[in-house]
Amino acid sequence: MAKKDILIQPLITEKTEKLSSSLNKYSFIVHRKANKVEIKKAVEAFYGVTVEAVNTLVVPGKTKSRSTRTGVVRGRVSAYKKAIVTLAEGENIDFFAEL
Repeated sequence: MAKKDILIQPLITEKTEKLSSSLNKYSFIVHRKANKVEIKKAVEAFYGVTVEAVNTLVVPGKTKSRSTRTGVVRGRVSAYKKAIVTLAEGENIDFFAEL
């Protein structure tokens, strides 16, 4: 699997912003079959930082429903794999910097 295919997108929420500012942990949505070693190498290559630890979890899919004028519409949100990457002290990733 190519390194560019492993990292799908960074996960930016209020909770992940608190993790990154206080504990130097950053969250990513990653390919479902990627393992911790591949994720570590991809983050180090793409962002040029030193990764100390990688934690992964699979977020299960959920069923959602909403009421519309024509009735209730039911759907499903896909499951995805999330990786929480801990960086070495003194390093950070700026997702909002201009490339």
